[in-house]
Amino acid sequence: MPAYIIVEISIRDQSTYDRYKPLASASIAKYGGTYLSRGGATTALEGTWAPERFVILEFADVDTAHRWWSSPEYAEAKALRQSCAETRMLLVEGKFFDPASS
Repeated sequence: MPAYIIVEISIRDQSTYDRYKPLASASIAKYGGTYLSRGGATTALEGTWAPERFVILEFADVDTAHRWWSSPEYAEAKALRQSCAETRMLLVEGKFFDPASS
């Protein structure tokens, strides 16, 4: 069952964050993860939520997502991100939805 990591980021130091991005991308790819959304424009449809940067990652399953997040390949990137940005990150277990079965 797929798993999704949903990230809201507020960047304090853009130059450090720019160093983070290629390191993170390489580690995500190594664990079979893909970006579904990466920093595109957001529009609140309800409420006042207005993330500065919003990212959605997809992994094969929850275990793989956990292994990526705690991996040595992601450690340097994670430390950079934590030093230059405020982050809210959520791991969500996915479920295939078949509209025909509703």
